[in-house]
Amino acid sequence: MPDRDAALADLQRIPGVGPSIADDLYRLGFRAANDLRDKDPEAIYRSLMALEGCHVDRCVLYVFRCAVNFVTNDEQDPDRLNWWHWKDDKN
Repeated sequence: MPDRDAALADLQRIPGVGPSIADDLYRLGFRAANDLRDKDPEAIYRSLMALEGCHVDRCVLYVFRCAVNFVTNDEQDPDRLNWWHWKDDKN
């Protein structure tokens, strides 16, 4: 198992994941970027809200969507590497 600093560094290689969100993911049990492969971003978001005991800004969900896409798909559309691409469809 990687140490905390190594785990946080690996999580931060995901586009849009900085120190704060990497720490959130670590607290949720993720120790490497690949741990997010094929996970449900909405379930991760709900787990974070339960852990925090309060509402978490919806932008965090968008980062989770981006992160799961990044580690799950080998070929990447550069636009899909931006968290704002993953915002809820308002149409």
